Amino acid sequence: MAIGTLAIPPIGLELAARSRHPVTRPLPMFLRLLFLLLAAMLAYHFTHLGPHRGMQTAATVPGPPGPAGPALTKNGYRIVPLETFALDARVLATKRYRFDRASDLAPVDLALGWGPMANPVVNERVSVSQSDRWYYWRAAELPIPQREIETHSANMHMIPATPGIDDTLRSLRPGDRVRLSGYLVEAQAPDGWRWRSSLSREDTGAGGCEVVWVERLELH
Repeated sequence: MAIGTLAIPPIGLELAARSRHPVTRPLPMFLRLLFLLLAAMLAYHFTHLGPHRGMQTAATVPGPPGPAGPALTKNGYRIVPLETFALDARVLATKRYRFDRASDLAPVDLALGWGPMANPVVNERVSVSQSDRWYYWRAAELPIPQREIETHSANMHMIPATPGIDDTLRSLRPGDRVRLSGYLVEAQAPDGWRWRSSLSREDTGAGGCEVVWVERLELH
């Protein structure tokens, strides 16, 4: 914000200058009528016409997504579905967790790649690792543009819906092709702790991981 300065002339000089100005005469009647007509037209425009193209009214501002299904429960946590989810991907890396806060919900994280990141030729040139619920990639030379790596791979926290799915998650290895479906969710604990999924496949960094309630999982 720019801050300007205002020069204030001495009072005596200002009065002297005013005394040399001619007396202001009232506006002619037709100019008054013209101003009144313009004001009326502007008032009608803003009170009767809809918003201009490109403007956003309160009614069109998107809100947070509502629940995608009934709330679920697991190990004392309330699981709120946010969005249905399905993915066909290649496993880039897997990581078991046993002692952190979320390990009784999601004992396995999968780093998954889809699209160009499911290509074995690309996978051979991109090194992937996982730690502390994050995943990291490294490449001596980029086999595809960096943005494609970022938008076609992700670290996903997998909450198994059944013991069978839990067993399958624990058996997965890098290179496996999987097809999975379920929900992106928010997990809520009685003490107020929450774990909310990202709802975008194109974000990165903190909050960019998916929290997935896995109802179906198969290798192919």
